[in-house]
Amino acid sequence: MITDALAQSHRYLNLSPRFAAAFAFLQQLSPTQPDGRCEIDGDNCFALVQTYQSKPLAQAKFEAHRQYTDIQFIQTGRESILWAPLATLMQVTEPYVAERDIAFFANPPQWTPINLQAGDFTILFPEDGHAPGVELGFSSTVRKVVIKVRA
Repeated sequence: MITDALAQSHRYLNLSPRFAAAFAFLQQLSPTQPDGRCEIDGDNCFALVQTYQSKPLAQAKFEAHRQYTDIQFIQTGRESILWAPLATLMQVTEPYVAERDIAFFANPPQWTPINLQAGDFTILFPEDGHAPGVELGFSSTVRKVVIKVRA
């Protein structure tokens, strides 16, 4: 897991050959981009633009992926993403679905909050369990872009 400001994204370009295209997309993203999927490099790298209300901690739901690394970028609003190593997520609540590249887990006894506001991103690798969209102090309308980068 990595967290930083988009202005510092150049530091992470060598982590994946697809990160340059992903961060270039975020750098030029229009605030009027409609919600939905945006193609970057087919199924190797694509963006999911979303707008939603952050939710209370009690509604946090841990998830993990196998095929993709997430770059989660907050364009507007603020939220907390709860993070825990995948190895600590012991109870599967919804088994892995390959077509959606996702499995869900019961919340672990310990996690680390990743607090993000407009301009911040986090990189979540397949070994990073995470529960996104949690209120950071109060409910917020969040405009987030999740870039899925094939691992």
